[in-house]
Amino acid sequence: MSEFVNRGAQDHAGFVAEEENVSKLWKDIEAMHAQNRMSSERNEPEYTFYDGPPFATGLPHYGHILAGTIKDTVTRYAAMNGYRVERRAGWDCHGLPVEYEIDQKLNITHRDQVLEMGIENYNKECRSIVTRYTKEWETTVTRLGRWIDFEDDYKTLDPTFMESVWWVFKELFKKDLVYQGYKVMPFSTACGTPLSNFEAGLNYKEGTIDPAVVVSFPLTEDPETSFVAWTTTPWTLPSNLALCVNPEFEYLKIKDLATSKQYIVAKARLSQLFPQMKSKKWKKAKEKETFEVLATYVGKDLVGKTYTPLFTYFASDPGQTYWRVLSDKYVTDDSGTGIVHQAPAFGEDDYRVCLAHSIIKKGGDIPCPVDSNGIYTERCEDFVGQYVKDADPKICELLKSQGRLVQKDNISHSYPFCWRSDTPLIYKAVPSWFVKVEEIKDKLLKNNEQTYWVPSHVKDVRFHNWLRDARDWAVSRNRFWGTPIPVWANEDFSEVICIGSIAELAELSGVTVDDLHRETVDKVEIPSKKNPGTVLKRIDEVFDCWFESGSMPYAQKHYPFENAEQFQDGFPADFIAEGLDQTRGWFYTLMVLSTALFDKPPFKNLIVNGLVLASDGKKMSKRLKNYPDPTLVINKYGADALRMYLINSPVVRAEPLKFQEEGVLGVVKDVFNPWFNAFKFLMQQVERWESACDTKFVPDIEKVRASKNSIDVWLGARTQGLIKFVHEEMKAYRLYTVMPELVSFITELTNWYVRLNRDRLKGSDSDAESGIQVLYATLLDITILLAPFNPFICEYFYQNLRKLQRSYDPANPNDTTNPALAGKTASVHLLRLPSYDASRINDTAVQGMTMLQKIIKIGRDVREKRLISVKTPLRNMTVVMPLASKEVLEDVKTKLAPYIMTELNVWDMHFVTPAEESEWVKITLLPNLKVLGKKLGKAMKAVKQGLVNMSHEEAKAAIAAGTAEVEGQSIDFTSEVISMYKYAKEDEAWEGAVHNDGDVVVSIDTTMDEMLISAGKCRELITNIQKLRKTAGLVVNDKVEAFYEEVGGNTMRKYIKGNLKTFEDKFKGMVPLPAELASEGSNVLASTEVDLDGMKLIVDIRTPALSISQSVNDDMVAKFLATLDINDIKDAQEVPCKIDSSEHTLVEGKDFYKSATEMAKAENKF
Repeated sequence: MSEFVNRGAQDHAGFVAEEENVSKLWKDIEAMHAQNRMSSERNEPEYTFYDGPPFATGLPHYGHILAGTIKDTVTRYAAMNGYRVERRAGWDCHGLPVEYEIDQKLNITHRDQVLEMGIENYNKECRSIVTRYTKEWETTVTRLGRWIDFEDDYKTLDPTFMESVWWVFKELFKKDLVYQGYKVMPFSTACGTPLSNFEAGLNYKEGTIDPAVVVSFPLTEDPETSFVAWTTTPWTLPSNLALCVNPEFEYLKIKDLATSKQYIVAKARLSQLFPQMKSKKWKKAKEKETFEVLATYVGKDLVGKTYTPLFTYFASDPGQTYWRVLSDKYVTDDSGTGIVHQAPAFGEDDYRVCLAHSIIKKGGDIPCPVDSNGIYTERCEDFVGQYVKDADPKICELLKSQGRLVQKDNISHSYPFCWRSDTPLIYKAVPSWFVKVEEIKDKLLKNNEQTYWVPSHVKDVRFHNWLRDARDWAVSRNRFWGTPIPVWANEDFSEVICIGSIAELAELSGVTVDDLHRETVDKVEIPSKKNPGTVLKRIDEVFDCWFESGSMPYAQKHYPFENAEQFQDGFPADFIAEGLDQTRGWFYTLMVLSTALFDKPPFKNLIVNGLVLASDGKKMSKRLKNYPDPTLVINKYGADALRMYLINSPVVRAEPLKFQEEGVLGVVKDVFNPWFNAFKFLMQQVERWESACDTKFVPDIEKVRASKNSIDVWLGARTQGLIKFVHEEMKAYRLYTVMPELVSFITELTNWYVRLNRDRLKGSDSDAESGIQVLYATLLDITILLAPFNPFICEYFYQNLRKLQRSYDPANPNDTTNPALAGKTASVHLLRLPSYDASRINDTAVQGMTMLQKIIKIGRDVREKRLISVKTPLRNMTVVMPLASKEVLEDVKTKLAPYIMTELNVWDMHFVTPAEESEWVKITLLPNLKVLGKKLGKAMKAVKQGLVNMSHEEAKAAIAAGTAEVEGQSIDFTSEVISMYKYAKEDEAWEGAVHNDGDVVVSIDTTMDEMLISAGKCRELITNIQKLRKTAGLVVNDKVEAFYEEVGGNTMRKYIKGNLKTFEDKFKGMVPLPAELASEGSNVLASTEVDLDGMKLIVDIRTPALSISQSVNDDMVAKFLATLDINDIKDAQEVPCKIDSSEHTLVEGKDFYKSATEMAKAENKF
């Protein structure tokens, strides 16, 4: 690991470089494997984690990075908290995503083309791309800092995985939880396969435009009268077999007075035929001018009536009883005409209703003139070869020419699209294999209750409702690249066998296979036991890839054929995590299969993340290029910055995140840079302390615990409280509460502890060492504690901090043996997380420090209000803490007041006693209207005025008592009154304010005098000298002298003389001097012009040089002294000198001084 402890503030480029060094370290020591090995040696319990397998046919995006970061954070935490965590990478290799890409590549538009080229050749093409981007995935995931095993990965195309999938299905088959049947399902015409209901819900698009038409169906018995039906799918009209009414609705036979046409329509839906009825201006009296009611019916009275079909393509079907009116209560009156056209091949309700009324027969064929690619077949002779959606306008044209088109309009609505091909879905009746989800619905709901989700509302509402309304799951796909469904049957399905293993297939067929894809197992035939001499052949379908991913807990371990005990011990999984979209995807399939197999939930704990959107709130789009490339962001700011940005956002609460690159930069600037600067400050002080004390700094926790310094005690308590908090929240998987607290702690560490202790820690006494010990222990604790969250930067800090530990062995820096010790152990990630020390929890210290921060904040605000710089001292300030406990008040008064005074540059600080409060503050009272409004009624006005009129003492007494009588009403001052403290000092010289929390009031005396002004000028001069030191690149121990020249005056000399101690304390004895006192031998290191509120100075810093006493009258002696380098004489107090054979002994303090400051003091030159 490189060292950069002496560099300036770290920029993001530096963090990126160090992350690459850390990655190399992890690779060199095989850190993840070392972690697991050490854990196994300690016999730690297993923490089971399931990683949902992604498709490797595309590159990882922010959604993958987000989920990966959450998974890595939780599993790193578990591994550092006493568990062994197996983290195997997995790849989803089958299904539509792969086939769709091959279809695009080979220009395949119909399944017959696949059969022509051969399934073996087609699957070979599919196999060639399934791992196309695995190396890119590995590179990105590794660079992100995620620890996951790519060497021992699993793929859904592995024979072992596929065999376990067979076993899963066989178990369901044995439990009678699978069946084959027709079902109208969401269907992707682009992919030529049905989708499950949850897949159909993955890609709904708002604002989809479709035609909306009303079509007429003349009654056979009365051709002048027509039923009218409304539809948004004109392409289904060629398949119309019936009409459906609601048996309970009222229907009217009406005559359209404008056209003289007669229609039957639901009374409640007349506005569909006459849109003017929807207008607010419509009056019932206008009905007589618009239409005439000829007859009234109840829906059930219309059942059985027949009508003239739109098309007669199916008129010759044997035994058909088509084109009649049916009834069902699913028909609504909120849209359309109250009459629904029935095409059982393309509507779930249509199918159910037509089956119930014997329009179609169970097990029989369904009239369907559309093939698997959405193309009309020869049965639909007018539109043969046309894609159904493209045929909508032509169908409307034909119906219009026949006088059957009553209305034509467009509708904008939400419509499902294929989640892979992004093309509109249709609904189509297809033969499929189903899992009986509805049969186990109660068990699903029960098992869901046993799981813990973050956030909980996704489980309790979204997922619960999905399970409650779940339908049987269609798990078969009429495709080629997937795990074949292991069912062998004869032609009429009178003999069916389900196979659960390779061995069982070999036993029944006599053929042993080593691959389970279609090109292999489709050739295997099983001799029939019922009809000797005949054979059973495998059915055509393959599994939906969601069935495979839902089988992942078992299949990744080749259960039950191998690892049975290991699987059973680790099931259900302790933890899984994915995006909100998986509520209807992976989470659902996991739950269905685990419930069906074992009546158990598949996992115990789950974190659901929201979606990462582009900065404008739109979906991230490669085409629109509306988001920065993840790889570029990582290479620019570092993986840790991206990780922290993501998990410190609403997205870990399942809310959307509008990705802002500036937010990643903000993590570097606002968190990592301050954290790094605190670390750098520590290392500099350790180096300085070792140099000053000539001894090695050795961390000692006992010295940390022994420190009585109030800020040390606070930091220790704050650190232990943070450790306790992180363990509690991580146990509850609440990353969204952990990260803000971690960020807050780092801010407090850098902005308060380091800031308030900077001068103290630069000392060389035991108090300085105590502070350094506390800062070291804190940084080591949070480095280890934050390692799961920020693995790179914590590793960098650890590699530097460990070298100070006694157990560190520079000869063996890559030690990965037990026991794991800070210092000895090669990586922070091989250590155990710190446990909190209850003895160091100190609520008083924490509350006192919180009060200090509030007082300082208000003090700064009040100064700013009066335009008084913090560099200008103030003589007095007062503090009122009316709500503080005695312990906290005493802590602030006796221990923290000096810090407050120093930070606010105030010379005296007074804490107001209760008896003095009324001079400085006043309690204002207001009624709690929500509570008192109902209680008081008209008396409210008087009570409100009574509260306003109460004095400070009266209000305080009432609050202390809890209740008091106001204007004759008994008022509860704990719940019925809102009290606030207001600043009330009536003196122009004083300025004050109240903290937003209302628990502290600060007031400052703004009176200025010569002494205050001079002290302020001197403090500003100190600041500018410090800036010059930084400009010159000096470190703490570098000694310099400062000189100034006042332009057009001599006031600064008087100011400095009056504040000598201030400069001596700040610069260890050095005092800025007039430029004429600078030695000739000094070199200027840096110079600047300074404007101190109108006073102009030229200030420079110089190397220390010998200063010659004014008592030296001999020019030759003076010239000799001017030639000496101060480093040549070091500690010498006398210097021999020979001039013109005359020997001199020059004495320090008489003839020369080792600094201009010493000379000025001795000779009163200030």
